[in-house]
Amino acid sequence: MKIIVAGGSGFIGRALISALSSSGHEVCPLVRREPQIPAEIPWEPSAGKIDLAAIANADAFINLAGENIAAGRWTRKQRKRILQSRIDATRTLVLAIAQLERKPRVFLSASAVGFYGERGDERLTETSGVGQGFLPEVCLAWETHAEGASRQGIRTALLRLGVVLGKDGGALAKMLPVFRLGLGGKLGAGNQWMSWISQADAVGAICHALEATNLVGPVNLVAPHPVRNGEFTRILAQTLGRLAFLTVPAAALRLMFGQMATETLLTSERVIPTRLIETGYAFQHPTLAAALRAAL
Repeated sequence: MKIIVAGGSGFIGRALISALSSSGHEVCPLVRREPQIPAEIPWEPSAGKIDLAAIANADAFINLAGENIAAGRWTRKQRKRILQSRIDATRTLVLAIAQLERKPRVFLSASAVGFYGERGDERLTETSGVGQGFLPEVCLAWETHAEGASRQGIRTALLRLGVVLGKDGGALAKMLPVFRLGLGGKLGAGNQWMSWISQADAVGAICHALEATNLVGPVNLVAPHPVRNGEFTRILAQTLGRLAFLTVPAAALRLMFGQMATETLLTSERVIPTRLIETGYAFQHPTLAAALRAAL
């Protein structure tokens, strides 16, 4: 297939482009700089600009673009950047597709398990409703704009990603230096559920979504066995051969990171990948121990 990828320079995007290219697909990354290779296509999502001729005859679009939500405190300016970057990118793609004479077969657009918000011990599937808070609002707006592709008759899947684990980026890369020093510890009480997925399975699930013609609407991209933060801490330390007996108080996290800590580090989201299981996706790393061994 000819596949257009937005957000290909990120932690997941780089691995995805490599996997798709290795499988023989023609991958065209969208870039906001001067293209450096023939496959790259220029665009300016903040201005709604994209090279329509270059994206013509594409079979699939994959949208991973968006400002990093964990870059620091959510100031008013940063919240606007997080929301607007997702809306601009998704709207630009959907409007561009509307102008194409030949429509793509599939549109895959990233979202996040942040859609569900704080839910305690509730088991969350794709049919669970939206939560309350900034991240649920962002995810809802993000998905609403992506559904514009569905209204054009294009199969559209909304990829609600959990915490992606890989040594070269994401949350794990930030944790490793501390845990390797034996200074790792649970966050707050450690009872909050963490819904995670290995980088390999995140890429594998996206490739699966390209091919699974019955995969439509919300799709939870998480492993089948979420864990509590305290268990995550224990298994990571054990994998590294270190101790992890410390605790980072919730109050200290809120003091350092504000609302971002409350909605990302301390929020409990017990998410189940019902649609991936129903459509036959085979997880490479179904357990946290397996995922961490593979990453490390």
